[in-house]
Amino acid sequence: MSGIVAPNLNSPNYDEPRETLEGFTAYRARLGHQLRTERIGLSQWLIPAGQVAYPYHFHLAEEEVLVLLKGSLALRTPDGWQRLSEGDVVRFPVGEDGAHQLVNDSDADVTFLAISTHGQPDVVIYPDEGKLCAAERTPDGSGIKTYFMMDEHVPYDTNITPPEVPDVGAA
Repeated sequence: MSGIVAPNLNSPNYDEPRETLEGFTAYRARLGHQLRTERIGLSQWLIPAGQVAYPYHFHLAEEEVLVLLKGSLALRTPDGWQRLSEGDVVRFPVGEDGAHQLVNDSDADVTFLAISTHGQPDVVIYPDEGKLCAAERTPDGSGIKTYFMMDEHVPYDTNITPPEVPDVGAA
């Protein structure tokens, strides 16, 4: 396969380790970025025993599908908590109904694939923290990704003033 990037699920390159927040250790192989996909996001995650993948959240532009490859997870959605078992496939739709959080409450590592729409800007809402993220979602992972506290919002007209128009000739 000369010149073709071919990540392998059996020996993933976990290029996005998340190890800085107590209880939220996770390892993410951003396969879509490694493949330079433009419209399809694909990640392989490894969640160590007793850890949480990420905070409870939902996307305003990104739909996700999870495929549990190995282990068992506790899944939180707007309907409450449920158990996912190896081989389960679940969908998280766009919007509040797609809110989710994954907890590895077992004593073994868990791996899963996350498949998503990709390549378009997204807003992610974190209801527990009252936070939102505006993200550019470029194929290589670069671009704007900024977090805001939602209770610090301002009205639309805050700091808006009419521009000073230079002389551009007769109207």
